[in-house]
Amino acid sequence: MEDNLLTDVPALNPFMTLTDWSWNYDTQPTGDTCLGMTHERCPWPSGKGPGGGTILNAMIWTRGNRLDYDAWAKLGNPGWSYDELLPYFTRSENTRIGQLSGSKYHGRSGPLNIEYPPFRTPLSQEYINAGRAFGFREIDYNDPRTHIGFARIQASMKEGERHTAATAFLKPILWRPNLSISLNSQVTKILIEPSTRIAYGVRYINGPKEYEVHARKEVIVAAGAFGSPHLLMNSGIGHAEHLKSVGINPIADLPVGDNLQEHPGRHGLTFLVNKGVSIRLRQILENVVPAAATYLAKSKGILTSLGCEVVSYVRTKYANFTTPSPTVPDIELLFVSSGMNSDNGLLLRKSFGISDELYDYTYKTYNDRDAFMIWPMLLYPRSRGTVRLKDNNPLSKPIIEHGFFKEDIDLKTLVEAIKLAVMLSKTPPLQKFGAQLIKTPFPTCRFIPFGTDDYWECAVRTMSTQFHHQSGTCSMGTVVDERLRVHGILGLRVADCSIMPLIPGAHTQAPAYMIGEKAADLIMEDEFQNNVIR
Repeated sequence: MEDNLLTDVPALNPFMTLTDWSWNYDTQPTGDTCLGMTHERCPWPSGKGPGGGTILNAMIWTRGNRLDYDAWAKLGNPGWSYDELLPYFTRSENTRIGQLSGSKYHGRSGPLNIEYPPFRTPLSQEYINAGRAFGFREIDYNDPRTHIGFARIQASMKEGERHTAATAFLKPILWRPNLSISLNSQVTKILIEPSTRIAYGVRYINGPKEYEVHARKEVIVAAGAFGSPHLLMNSGIGHAEHLKSVGINPIADLPVGDNLQEHPGRHGLTFLVNKGVSIRLRQILENVVPAAATYLAKSKGILTSLGCEVVSYVRTKYANFTTPSPTVPDIELLFVSSGMNSDNGLLLRKSFGISDELYDYTYKTYNDRDAFMIWPMLLYPRSRGTVRLKDNNPLSKPIIEHGFFKEDIDLKTLVEAIKLAVMLSKTPPLQKFGAQLIKTPFPTCRFIPFGTDDYWECAVRTMSTQFHHQSGTCSMGTVVDERLRVHGILGLRVADCSIMPLIPGAHTQAPAYMIGEKAADLIMEDEFQNNVIR
């Protein structure tokens, strides 16, 4: 799929996950998570088309904490510490935020535009002021010296439009004779010579036809944390016993598909307000012509909104168990200028997979009321999941076991985050708008006293959500080396979020670009040194 005008409109980003621009993965039912989702399966979007996840993500540009990357290096991956990676973060960036113009931590000459979204509601500044009431400062969260506090979102946008990897990196070089892009195609197998274990090409389909393309140097896999392990396993690289069980001959016995990590959270924590200061679907529809005209002519207005307006980084009482440094938060609170009820249940709740029963029981009464949400996101989960093959058909979707809340501390940390979000809503800045938490319980939790820790644990298990930050399934160290070369296979690398040994405390878009920039240097260095055998 190619991106188009619809994918470029920032305000439509939550709904892109319902389209053919997503692979539309989902998770296996567990019986104790995703209980309020349709068929008890959590949907897990993944970008499908040039630009990958950047065609449907929320465009949030965060890097995480410097200690996240220092931990990668300490695991035995030289070259991956924060100081060594900072040039790769900034290389992609063309930061167009005046307040950050003097910062050495932001790039200004890269192809990817980073800016503040032009539109924001009055709620966003008052949420920042609510943080101040608790002693939090307004920060630049991409400055490694200041990672705890509240901030406007830095976003991958250009003049009010989504700026994707395809738009920033591919479109300017489409004229190059050494670049060919095959649209509407899917790779089904990496071609590997079993006796020499040399990767020499790929097999792919386009419509009803199958093709092979051979590599003169290397095969680079960048299909994401679901697609890359799926492709490797279909090609004979993975747990040998698992591959044999689905009829695939193992070539390399590696823990592909293990170590699945994500930032679990709890969407839908909705607060009603008594003034028309939020974003509602009816408000957009009633003004769709002037809104569209403002967007198309001036790249301004409500259609340039991400929905998400502010991020806040905080430490809970459990932080010392996961992030002992006092400079490292364990929770992100994402402020959203609309409620789960703001589109009358038409689209937003479907993008999260929320069942009719849950929506109708908890939210329907409040349809079209002004509201905002605060979404807690666990930055450093202890729990891990897996990706496995369903069968030996390369077109079958993988089996995804998310593993959420296998470790109890993950659940307890999110409960503390929810309680902090509720306290923030009670501060004078947000009480200007009469902020009131929706207290209609989830149907699965209706017999538990509302607002207790037990209730919030039930609520998290009912609306268990993720942030499209899947990572770790072709981990550096166990599956690839520090130069991203697959162990035991010559001429094959992986370069995407699947190589992360530990998920950083960040929305993974900026780290994904960093990995791409770093991989490019590694490939060129090894080619220059003739380390790639052909």
